[in-house]
Amino acid sequence: MVSTDRTFLAYLDDMNIITVLLPFSYHHGESSSFCIMGDDEKQPLKIIKSLPIENYQKYICELTSEFSFEKQYWIFDGHGGKTDLQIGAVIRTEAFDQQFFYDGEDLGVTYKKEETQFRLWAPTALKVKLKLRKPGSHHSEIIKMKREERGVWAVSVKGDLELSQYSYLVQVNREWREAVDPYTKAVTANGELGVIVNFEKTNRAKIPLPPLEDAVDAIIYETHLRDFTIHFDSGVVHKGLYLGAGERNTTEKNGKSTGLSYVKELGISHIQFLPFHDFAGVNELADKNEYNWGYNPLHFNAPEGSYSTDPSNPYSRITELKQLIDQLHHAGLRMIMDVVYNHVYIREDSPFEKIVPGYYFRHNELGLPSNGTGVGNDIASERRMVRKFIADSIRFWVEEYHIDGFRFDLMGILDVETMNEVRRVCDGLAEDILIIGEGWNLNTPLPLEQKAIIQNQNQLPKIGQFNDKFRDSIKGSTFNMYDKGYALGNRHYFTAALEAITGSIGFKKKGTGLFNEPSQSVNYVECHDNHTLWDKIQACLPNADDEKRKKYHRLATGLVLLSQGIPFIHSGQEFFRTKQGDGNSYRSPDSVNQLDWERRSFYEETVEYVKGLIQIRKQYPCFRMRTGEEIRSRISLLPVEAPIIGLLFHSESPAMILLINPSSATQKVVLPAGSWGVLADGNRAGLTCDCVIESGEIELPPITLNVLVKK
Repeated sequence: MVSTDRTFLAYLDDMNIITVLLPFSYHHGESSSFCIMGDDEKQPLKIIKSLPIENYQKYICELTSEFSFEKQYWIFDGHGGKTDLQIGAVIRTEAFDQQFFYDGEDLGVTYKKEETQFRLWAPTALKVKLKLRKPGSHHSEIIKMKREERGVWAVSVKGDLELSQYSYLVQVNREWREAVDPYTKAVTANGELGVIVNFEKTNRAKIPLPPLEDAVDAIIYETHLRDFTIHFDSGVVHKGLYLGAGERNTTEKNGKSTGLSYVKELGISHIQFLPFHDFAGVNELADKNEYNWGYNPLHFNAPEGSYSTDPSNPYSRITELKQLIDQLHHAGLRMIMDVVYNHVYIREDSPFEKIVPGYYFRHNELGLPSNGTGVGNDIASERRMVRKFIADSIRFWVEEYHIDGFRFDLMGILDVETMNEVRRVCDGLAEDILIIGEGWNLNTPLPLEQKAIIQNQNQLPKIGQFNDKFRDSIKGSTFNMYDKGYALGNRHYFTAALEAITGSIGFKKKGTGLFNEPSQSVNYVECHDNHTLWDKIQACLPNADDEKRKKYHRLATGLVLLSQGIPFIHSGQEFFRTKQGDGNSYRSPDSVNQLDWERRSFYEETVEYVKGLIQIRKQYPCFRMRTGEEIRSRISLLPVEAPIIGLLFHSESPAMILLINPSSATQKVVLPAGSWGVLADGNRAGLTCDCVIESGEIELPPITLNVLVKK
């Protein structure tokens, strides 16, 4: 039955409130009374309020008896008309959440060779059936499920169901919908059906990793699975796939390292891959020509099939992803998974909406789906079963795949309590799982104080946030292509840049910073979003030659690596990655998005420079201080004039100096007493000192950073 078959409409909008909508075309929208009937006799409803809205007369009625979600109710008007009572806004009430919160750990499929258990949370459904198709069969078996406590439906099926395909048939508001299990961990090609797999077949021992004592010890390298190896000169066999990203000892035509081995040589600690949970936008069965970043989530607990060698084999994507993770771990690297829990691809088609309509998504004051994400829906993470789903999903990825960290896309859509629950789950599994996210304040109905945003960093003490103030003060506004930041010679950003470089923690006064601790600041000037740094510099400096542009680029990248906080660089940034001016390449071709390994060889000198800066950061703890108090007490400003920034790291053995000259002119600086070895200047960086400078006045070349160590 569909809504057009109904003479008038009735909705349960609270545990004791029913809203009736009578069309003006039906008795002019007038009725003096309403009754409700379940299994027994009719009971009157008390009309609390009546008002016209659009083409209806709206009646708000009070239900005096207890409502049961386990049976069908009918509403009768004063003219003898009848309609079914639909589940309305009640699902978005705290009372509903309390009544139906289920804290069990067995939602989804529990496979055993002799029997498989299916459990689905569908509290508003009146009937649920399992649709099961066994391997080799062309016909599906329909199996009734039984309602249990807290709105969970369950059934156990005897026999070995490995590789059987399944979905659920759910009846809500007298309509049947077919949906994939939200908790499914394996899917058919393009995610059309869930698949039952035996994860014991894919088990492997966890590979030990070097210790990560603090988040600021991380150095993050962001890439996309396809971009990473698809280039013709990547030297990789399985180009664009999980297996390719895990290949070791690959080289380009000149013998220079590529892929995973290259990242290891660079000194990176974490590789962050753009989303690889199952997403829309790429036909997994078509030729490998389609491209998408992966921010169109379909199934949050199943790997994407387009990165596997055989998307039709449910085991292929699972085992090959695990092989990639193991290869990273063998190399001593960690993996960060980019997760997109803030929205789904198409709300109406998602398992969430089909199974419990209206529950999983946030709605505005008009009752319409909110759109803070910009893609038509916002996940309502503040609801208990949504929060539970996210926490359960995170636990699954850590336990089953050995993921080492998570980057939360549009984290500002999610709520503080959910993110702290994610933190608690991770802390209970390992001590060194990194959690970072985009804490932008987006236009979603969640109250400001509940949003997981930068402004609420006090409530998110162990979660890193992408620092857009660092980004924009160092390189210039991301959204104004021609705005030049401090590293591009704009002295107006001097004060903001000084604060950013010292961790954004209130360098001069506690409590005045963006964050409390440096581990909350993810420092970057380039990521997959928007223009690459090289493309922005070309736009900002159209009359400069490439040598000058490269100096500005090296300076900005160097500041990312030597600032307090967590450094984050975009793959290829270290060899001036370009996307040919494309500022939103989420579905652009490989020619735009691929990591150009020829460019890596051509700009080998700058690659070595970045490698040297990473070595300096890792060798000297003064560039990765743990607390805001440590930064304020152990870093002093040298008496230099803007736009020069001079930082003296004292109470260290040895003492160190960071000098930054973003201007186009040579600048004079007086060094503190002593002999100072040069670890980095505008041309080279590393752990050896090519020259020693005695205290006194020195000249800083234009557009350089300089690292000095006291001899």
